[in-house]
Amino acid sequence: MANLQVKDIDSMLYISLKNLAKKEHRSVSQEVIKIIESYLNQPNNKNKNMTDEFLKLSGSWDDNRTSDEIINDIYSSRNTNQRFDNGIFD
Repeated sequence: MANLQVKDIDSMLYISLKNLAKKEHRSVSQEVIKIIESYLNQPNNKNKNMTDEFLKLSGSWDDNRTSDEIINDIYSSRNTNQRFDNGIFD
């Protein structure tokens, strides 16, 4: 069986892990194995290529307006707030 050593773990993370292991009646090593197994057995994590996921987003926002038209639409849709019209921030 293989061994895994984790260096420079944050002390608060280790305390949380230790507390979780105690709650589950496991050693810290057993708890780490359980967490890794649980994560790797999730169906949405298998064979997920993050580059492919990112590339799926390309072209997902199609708009015929120019960037200036989009910016003008954003500015015109904003509401003015009278709360700051006392000259302090001018």
